[in-house]
Amino acid sequence: MEWIISILSTLAIFVAALLILVFIHELGHFLAAKLFNMRVERFSLGFPPRLFGIKWGETDYCVSATPLGGYVKISGMIDESMDTDHLEKEPEPWEFRSKPVWQRMIVISAGVIFNMLLAAVIFAGMAYTYEEVTVLPDSVKNIYVAPQSVAAKAGFQTGDQIVAVNGEEVEDFSEYFNMNRLMSGNLNYTVMRDGQQVTVEVPDSLIGAINQRGFISLENALPSSISNVVPDSPADKAGLQGGDKIIAINEDSVNYWMHMVNIIQSSKNELQLTVVRSRDTLQRSLTPDPQTGKIGVYPVDAKEYFNVKLTENGFFESINKGIVRTKETTMGIINGFGKMIGGSISVRENLGGPVAIAALTKQVTDQAGLAGFWQITALLSVTLAIMNILPIPVLDGGHLVFLIYEGIARREPSARVRMILQQIGFILLIGLLIFVTFNDIIRQFGG
Repeated sequence: MEWIISILSTLAIFVAALLILVFIHELGHFLAAKLFNMRVERFSLGFPPRLFGIKWGETDYCVSATPLGGYVKISGMIDESMDTDHLEKEPEPWEFRSKPVWQRMIVISAGVIFNMLLAAVIFAGMAYTYEEVTVLPDSVKNIYVAPQSVAAKAGFQTGDQIVAVNGEEVEDFSEYFNMNRLMSGNLNYTVMRDGQQVTVEVPDSLIGAINQRGFISLENALPSSISNVVPDSPADKAGLQGGDKIIAINEDSVNYWMHMVNIIQSSKNELQLTVVRSRDTLQRSLTPDPQTGKIGVYPVDAKEYFNVKLTENGFFESINKGIVRTKETTMGIINGFGKMIGGSISVRENLGGPVAIAALTKQVTDQAGLAGFWQITALLSVTLAIMNILPIPVLDGGHLVFLIYEGIARREPSARVRMILQQIGFILLIGLLIFVTFNDIIRQFGG
């Protein structure tokens, strides 16, 4: 029953994010069309068949059965419906085809522009609503690196202290690992190791693994200390308390939270814990929960353990941060696509479809609540904008290419050519959707 509830909640969160993105994207096309007095025949969330809606004025506002997108049908435009009946008649003043090229280019680009604006608004809203937590890098003295992890393969070692990325110092520890830096290429870190500076160069071949399995975070630097214990958990029954520090499990010494977690989750047998409480050293025995592999303890709060600066952003500062964050996210995604096209990172490992996006949305929302939901929605909004502006027929970018050609050649591409290219583009998109969906299923459930 739990797995059914989990799947339903994942779908609900994903559909909520998708509806927001699609609505804003199509709203951009709709408002731009209205601005230039074009007739909009239908505003649909989802693709046909139509489920329900309302006719208001000249427009049918509706919800359709296929929830993986939406569309705005503008009179006199060859779009996803492949409707060419209007071409047999003379252009009407309210039709898309009767308007100047520059107006049509704005209408076609408006969906992408609105998605970018949505991301900037979300990022700005988060900056204004939530305190900005800056973890000063100097306070993160050293990190734990699990054997065979991506960080270990990159050349990091337990005990390293990161002091620079690409030769630059940063003001916030999280800036070492933002998407734009990871995707920029020639990524290297300067670390202090045994009193000496060492350069760790991260090869492009590991970027895909970083995206899939994660890299380094503040959790790598947290101590193996307990802040709270879950009531009636194995830890509670064994007598563990908040403030305890676990320094050994069986024969293994531990100093880091992630090291402790890795040992616990890799064992289903009884564990012998050595615990420091105040000035006493205690021995405790427990067995992890067979369902979750956990013992029921929480780590110390990073805000209390590290040297943290809390900042409340004003209105205009939040707007600026929203713009900057959108720009960084955009460049990170573009660089990521560039690496996939160039072959330096695997398409199969890094290109996600609906299943992967739904799982990621649920994961981030579970971890960070409403803030996580809006964060992933902003990321998806930028991704949707970039995907839509690609010069593929059927997508906005494909329509834009036709208009650019018309503006240069002073004549439209023939309807037959546009129809053929639209159909090819549609087939390519369906093929890509099938590929990424099956790829997602294999990655999620096939190991």
